[in-house]
Amino acid sequence: MENQDVLEHNRKAWDRQVESANRWTTPVSKETIELARAGQFEIVLTPTRPVPADWFPSLPGTQTLCLASAGGQQAPILAAAGAKVTVFDNSPRQLEQDRHVAERDGLDMRFVQGDMANLEMFADESFDFIFHPCSNMFVPDVVPVWRECFRVLRSGGVLMAGFINPLRYLFEDERKENGSLRVTYRLPYSDREHLDEPHIQAAIAAAEPLEFGHTLEDQIGEQLRAGFHLTGMFEDKYAEEDADPISEYIDTFIATRAIKP
Repeated sequence: MENQDVLEHNRKAWDRQVESANRWTTPVSKETIELARAGQFEIVLTPTRPVPADWFPSLPGTQTLCLASAGGQQAPILAAAGAKVTVFDNSPRQLEQDRHVAERDGLDMRFVQGDMANLEMFADESFDFIFHPCSNMFVPDVVPVWRECFRVLRSGGVLMAGFINPLRYLFEDERKENGSLRVTYRLPYSDREHLDEPHIQAAIAAAEPLEFGHTLEDQIGEQLRAGFHLTGMFEDKYAEEDADPISEYIDTFIATRAIKP
């Protein structure tokens, strides 16, 4: 399966996730937007832990790219808080969720469909702030994502990113969800290397997106190689109602804050 095939499969998969009301496709309420207009908001890069308030740049007038962040949640909140938001996502249906909130609540937002690893439609130094929640496990190669983020950010710009600790992908439980933590897979992990396995076939049949477990060297080291300076980091896990066996032992999500010098 080529990268373009993965892109197209995951586009359709996330469109289907909207139809099935996946947690990350449900638009925020009008009340949440009104609070954000008053400067009262919390948003997440990872499943549960809100981003610290002191991580954010001053939002009013800030040119902001919500990268692979559609779904009617973080982007409209940032727009309500005063940011000039462009939402970029692979899924048309996810973008529709943001458009719905923008039209409902009178928010000025821009909507662009595309591949997070290719931001060629944006000029160098177009943005002051990039918000990139957990989503790069849906692309085969994360390195171009960081390079493109660096290119389109202005000097002094902030990149906030959330991603999965790849150790999740070591275990058969990650995709089979059978309660076992038996080490099964090598890292970096790729669903497309296991397409013949029944649990991957079942995931595809259920219109679930293909996933890729990128190493920490690629997730953090490649941010540094792209030119970023890391200024913050925290770990997170699933909410209690979504907890799995791994979460009993370690937080398996990471958020980073970086700046472009």
